[in-house]
Amino acid sequence: MPWIVGVSGASGTPYAAAVLRALLEAGEAVDLVVSRASRLTLLDETGISFRDAHWQDDLREWLARGADGKPGTFDVDISGMRYWSAGDLAAGPSSGSYAAKGMLIVPASTACVAGVALGLSKDLLQRAASVTLKERRTLVVSVRETPLNGQTLRHLVALDDAGATVVPASPAFYAGATHIQDLVDFVAGRVLDAAGVAHGLYRRWRGELGGGSAD
Repeated sequence: MPWIVGVSGASGTPYAAAVLRALLEAGEAVDLVVSRASRLTLLDETGISFRDAHWQDDLREWLARGADGKPGTFDVDISGMRYWSAGDLAAGPSSGSYAAKGMLIVPASTACVAGVALGLSKDLLQRAASVTLKERRTLVVSVRETPLNGQTLRHLVALDDAGATVVPASPAFYAGATHIQDLVDFVAGRVLDAAGVAHGLYRRWRGELGGGSAD
């Protein structure tokens, strides 16, 4: 069964790329949904145009790029990936009878958070998230926004009450980060931790003060 990964329009496409690479490296099947707004963010942050008709080529180029924007940083096999257009409300993930392990939304914009919390299902990403909640499957929402207003905070509480796990895109520094990719990988690793997917994206806390600086 696949993990459904939704990419919304919030800034933070390197977070999504790191999660996707780690899932594929772990041997997980992935169903990808890229929102219309996220295509604009991806174009702005990477210069890559994500096109339905050429999604495989565009995805390879995106996932090969490092968080610093350098192309060809990673060698990625996307054979375990399936892509669904965000406008396709008849897609597999739109139904509860479609078998899936759960869903990860990374990054999650405040508009996406609101849509899922209110059950709007305006596109496939929101519909798949609503299905994930109603089927009592794992839903991880990695919100990327600052500051957060009261309305968004209430929506996040509603998602938590509904059974989702909220993982803010907030990197930590105890893991001995020396590169922007390390900070991105920490957030991606915490998203995967919440989903129960094994990975080696960051150095875990071992109860030793100064361990990160020593590394």
